[in-house]
Amino acid sequence: MTVQLPTPPNTAAISSQALQILIAADIREYGGWIPFSRFMELALYAPRYGYYTGGGHKIGAAGDFITAPALTPLFGRTLARQLIPLLPQTDGNIYEFGAGTGELAASLLQSLSDGLNHYYIIEISNELAERQRACIDKQAPHAAGKVVHLTELPDTFNGIIIANEVLDAMPCELIRREHGQFWQIGVALEHNAFIQSPRPLSQAGLLADASACFPSNEPYTSELHPVQHAFIRTLAEKLVRGGLVFIDYGFDAAQYYHPQRHMGTLIGHYRHHTVHDPFFQIGLTDLTAHVNFTGAAQAGTDGGLDLIGYTTQANFLLNLGITELLVQTAEPGTPAYIRETAALHKLLGQHEMGDLFKVMAFGRDVDVAWPGFAAGDICHKL
Repeated sequence: MTVQLPTPPNTAAISSQALQILIAADIREYGGWIPFSRFMELALYAPRYGYYTGGGHKIGAAGDFITAPALTPLFGRTLARQLIPLLPQTDGNIYEFGAGTGELAASLLQSLSDGLNHYYIIEISNELAERQRACIDKQAPHAAGKVVHLTELPDTFNGIIIANEVLDAMPCELIRREHGQFWQIGVALEHNAFIQSPRPLSQAGLLADASACFPSNEPYTSELHPVQHAFIRTLAEKLVRGGLVFIDYGFDAAQYYHPQRHMGTLIGHYRHHTVHDPFFQIGLTDLTAHVNFTGAAQAGTDGGLDLIGYTTQANFLLNLGITELLVQTAEPGTPAYIRETAALHKLLGQHEMGDLFKVMAFGRDVDVAWPGFAAGDICHKL
C-alpha cells in the first residue's frame, strides 16, 4: 500500500526549490560531487532555506516529529531532579542546545529558578528562538529574565549543558562496504536530479573508523559521525566545571553496526511519516541518523571528561521518580491524569521511546550523586 504524503504549501515548495538550486550550485563548484555530510549540512542548515534555519513548524502535531518535552512537562520536571544538586557546584548556569519550541526550558525554569543564574539557549533558527521566547513567557514568566539566547558557542561553559535530540541532527558520513573495499557515498547530479554517488574512501581517519566498526558482510551501508564527535570534544574543551547530559536515540557500537543493520540508520521525517529517500522535499524533511553512543563516550573521555553514566531513557526517568511526579500532577482517573499517563507510556514504553532513547552524562570537577543512573546503568556495553 502506497501512502500519499501531504503536499507542501506553495511557499514551502518554493523554498525547497531554492535550496535545491543552491545545493546543485555547490555540487558544480566542487567538481560535480560532494560528500553526503555536505549535502546533509546544506539540507538542514543552509541559511534561509535549510530545514532548521528556514521557517515553518518542525515539532508537534503541525510539524514532522514529536519530542519528549513536547509530550509532557513531566519530562523536564523529572530531569530537574538530576540538575538541582549539580547547579550549586557550578556558576549556576544551564546551556541548552536544540531547545525546540521551548517546552523543556520552560519546565526546567519552573523547577530550577531559585538556584539558577542564567539559562542560555544556543539556537541558530530565528523562528524557533521566537517560539521559545513565547513559550517561556507564557509558562515561566517569573524566570524569563534569566534566559539569554546565543547564536554561537560561548568561550567557556561553567554549568550544565543539555542536548536533547541534538546529536542525531548533525551531518553524518555515509559509507558502504562492498566488493572488498569501502566507499564514501556522496551526492552528484544526473540530468539535473540528485543521485547518490559512491567513491573509494580515501580519508585515513574515516577509513580507520570504518574498518574498526563495520562488520565483514557485504554489501553493508552505515554512518560515521565525525561532526558529532568534534562537537562533543569542543564542549569538553570549553567546559570549565559542570556536566553534560545528552538524550537521544541510538545504540552502542555493537548494536549500531550489527550485521543485520546493513542499511544503516539514516531516515527522514516528514509530517510524522518516515521517509527513506534523502532527496524527498529537501529542506522540508528532517534528515537524521541514530547516535553511536560508544563513539560519543570516546569523544567525551578523549576530551578529558568523566563518563558519569549511560542508560535508557526509561531507567533514567524512573530512577528520578517520574511516576511520583505523575501522582502529584493530577488525580487518578481524571482526564488530566489519563493524558499524562498516555504521555508517560510513550516516554517509558519499551517499544516507544523508553529503550531506543538513551541518556549519557559527563562531568568535570563535580562531586555529587547522579540518581538518574542509580539503577540500570549500561556503561559496560560501550
